[in-house]
Amino acid sequence: MNKQKIKGILSAVAPTLAAAIGGPLAGVAAQAITGGLSDNSVPDLNRVEQLLTGASGGDMVKLKQIEAEFAAQMEEAGVEIARIEADDRASARHRQAQMKDRTPAILGGFIILGFFGVLAYIFRFGLPAAGTEVLLIMVGSLGVMVTQVANYYFGSSVGSKSKDVTIAALKGQAR
Repeated sequence: MNKQKIKGILSAVAPTLAAAIGGPLAGVAAQAITGGLSDNSVPDLNRVEQLLTGASGGDMVKLKQIEAEFAAQMEEAGVEIARIEADDRASARHRQAQMKDRTPAILGGFIILGFFGVLAYIFRFGLPAAGTEVLLIMVGSLGVMVTQVANYYFGSSVGSKSKDVTIAALKGQAR
């Protein structure tokens, strides 16, 4: 089971579930996914990975519905997924600062170089006759990783969303 692979697939389709899989609510999110995409609602991350890697377009649509239901349940229970995700990023940044660890920066650089390197290859030479599906899956995974690297270093759209809400509220007060 690869939690990063699961998060990578989910972050493109169901970011709330991706955040939950990466934190203390992994079991609850896994149960929601397995129950929604199969007959078995056992919270098993190995099963989640199998379901996601073999998912059809219809499954992806269903996954969006599962995410909406999951977010509603979490909101009803008072669980703040965005705060949990932000705390996770903050602890990683704090660890990096304390340890003076350059590993995240090096890995982030390789991920970005790999993504743009693969894109340059595709633009220059086109898609190969064999292995096209694997290459496209790799580009998609690298694209998700580039987004995660950018979110790690520059923040996520959650901050932008709350900024927009604050600006709208301030405009309403000014009238």
